[in-house]
Order: sequence, then structure tokens, then C-alpha cells
Amino acid sequence: MSFRSGFVSIVGRPNAGKSTLLNALVGEKLAIVTHKPQTTRNRIQGIVNVRNKRGKVTGQVVFIDTPGVHKPDSPLSRRMMKEVYDALEGRDLVLLIVDVTQKFGSGDQFVLDLLKKVESPVFLLLNKIDLIDKRKLLSIISEYSQRYDFKEIIPMSATKKDGLERLIEIVVSALPTGPRFFPEDQITDQPERFLVSEIIREKVLIAAAQEVPYATAVVVEQFEESERLVRIAATIYCEREGQKAILIGQRGAMLKKIGTSARHDIEKLLGTKVFLELFVKVRENWRESRVFLDDLDWRKQLEDLASRPGET
Repeated sequence: MSFRSGFVSIVGRPNAGKSTLLNALVGEKLAIVTHKPQTTRNRIQGIVNVRNKRGKVTGQVVFIDTPGVHKPDSPLSRRMMKEVYDALEGRDLVLLIVDVTQKFGSGDQFVLDLLKKVESPVFLLLNKIDLIDKRKLLSIISEYSQRYDFKEIIPMSATKKDGLERLIEIVVSALPTGPRFFPEDQITDQPERFLVSEIIREKVLIAAAQEVPYATAVVVEQFEESERLVRIAATIYCEREGQKAILIGQRGAMLKKIGTSARHDIEKLLGTKVFLELFVKVRENWRESRVFLDDLDWRKQLEDLASRPGET
């Protein structure tokens, strides 16, 4: 049996369940998940090795989670949409995931219009089927089938992991024969520093209310590993002094809550004890700053680290 492999991008509107799906497929938490829309800002790759009944790896799928498709209105949102466009170029397969609890609207049409420019085959994933009357599925399938020529339509629930085995089987069968792109024990190409910064940002999104989460960014300033402990220092950037006050909280209560929750997840990620220091700084209108947005890119951060020998 020939080895099949390829790159598969997951796209959809904000809150459709893309990150939940990626985490479920990989079996580890790679992408942060909250109920707030536009949580994901970068492409995140998750690697799934497919095995036969004897345990032999017969295929490898590299899934790419993407930011929610939306009409950009700022340098940050335009950069997020560029991540989507880049994820659609030269892919073996595209998975469009939709929330079946939501009615079809202009945002869904915007996604379909985007996919009409894609040369790759597109599968439709009808997510959250556990939340609706199954008798409604036929009409939903009919509506989407009339709007786009999907190669496959798969009802599923990323949260319940319902339909994921069938999804993997169909995806692998659609991929070409190819090489193993990553070692069997690797589940992502994202560096630990980036994963740590995303965990901290997730806790900010969960803990902070109203507009504060969208005005925040996290940069890991220090990442020192020793035999028994990893020391991490990270800065949470916001845009106004009022937001800084909220993030710190009365007598530092909010920042402590964010830090404690983040440290717990980071320790699970790294498999070791972690000493985490968090700082909050104001950088006005950082979402409009191309230079600062460049600095947030984990690819550029790796390049900068490589140019400074001795640092991690």
C-alpha cells in the first residue's frame, strides 16, 4: 500500500470550530479555543500520522488551522486574512467548516466566493451537528450543494469527536502518494515560545471582558530551560492605560489569575515545572503598526533568535 501525504487547510468563519477540530484531530491542544470570535491570528500546523490496523504509519496529514475568514478593516485583520490566503495556496485539499446552528449569511457567501478562486478540491464539514435536530441536515446539505460543488460533505462534531475517523479516512484517500514530511513523534512545526504566548493570550481572552482581549498581544521575552524548571517572562501588550489597569486588576488579582491559569497549561505542554512572570505594557494603536505586527510573527522571532547565539 502506497504512503499518502499532503497539506490540508481548514478554513471557515470565526467561531466555526476550526481550532477545536485541529486539536481533536491531533489529540493535543495546539490552537487556543475560546467563545470569542477571531481568536486565531496565525496559521497553525498540526501533524497527524495515520496508521493501519497493525500500527504501521501509512499516511501523514498536515492540517493547517487558519484565522476566521472576515472582511479586513485594519492592518492586523489584513495580516490575518493574508494568513488565510497563504494557507489556500498550493494545498492538496481544503476543508470548509461551517457552524450548522447558524443560518447562511453574507459572511458565508464571502467564504464561498473566496474558495471559488482555489484550485484545490474542497470538502464541506458541517460542524456542531450534536446541537441541532438531525432532520435539518438534509436541507442544510441541499442549500450548500446548490451554492458550491463540494467534493465531499461530512456532518460532524469537533467537540464530541463525532465523524472524525471517517473524516480522516476520506481525507487520506483524497491525498496523493508522497513522502513523510515530519518525524512520527512531531505534532506541530510551531516553536514552544509561540505555543506559550498563545496559551497566555487565551487566558487573557477568557479572563478579560469587552474590548480588552482584542487589544492585546503577547510576546515571550525570556525562555530559559534548566533540568527541573523553565523560566518564562512574557509581556502582555495593550493599547490604553485603562486596559492595562483592567489586565492587572485590583492589587494584581487579574494578572495573577491569568498567570496561574496559563502556568498550569504551559506545564502540561512542556512536561515540567514552570516559573512564569507576566508584565503588562501599553503600546498605543499596536494593531495599526506594521513594524510591531512584524515583531509578533513567530517566524521573524525565530530569525532574530538565530542571529543572537546563546539565547533560547
